[in-house]
Amino acid sequence: MVRKIWNHFEEYLLVGSLAFSVALVFIQVVMRYVFQQSLSWSEELARYLFLWQIWIGASFAVKERRHLRIEMLLNALRGRSRILGEMAVLLVWFGFSVFLAYKGTELTSILFLRGQVSPAMRIPMGYAYAAVPAGCILMAIRLLEELHDLFRTLASKEEVS
Repeated sequence: MVRKIWNHFEEYLLVGSLAFSVALVFIQVVMRYVFQQSLSWSEELARYLFLWQIWIGASFAVKERRHLRIEMLLNALRGRSRILGEMAVLLVWFGFSVFLAYKGTELTSILFLRGQVSPAMRIPMGYAYAAVPAGCILMAIRLLEELHDLFRTLASKEEVS
């Protein structure tokens, strides 16, 4: 059960937040054009939800191996060399994700400490900016899973040799 939730974690978050965003924007349109009243906070909330969807979606793309990549060099390699090249790429990407998570956490902490709030909803801006470290931490975990799979593949190829 826990494994199933983890395997589909990003999907659950993305589908739920998308459904909520669509409903929120629909209500805003109805309020504005039918009742000539608008919700002061709905567009801001939809924007912050979209920001979270982007960073959670980046993690989902890692899990599904759907990020854009230039594979010309890796395609020229075969066997063990290709696996090692793939590991090198994933390690650099992992390092970048950890760096972004660290710097994003620093920025989020500063925003919480300064007490900056959003204009319409008056919530701490740190919640919006927390999408960066959250998404990058999830991405780093997914990259570690891919590295683990590559290590297992490399070990099985060495056993066969």
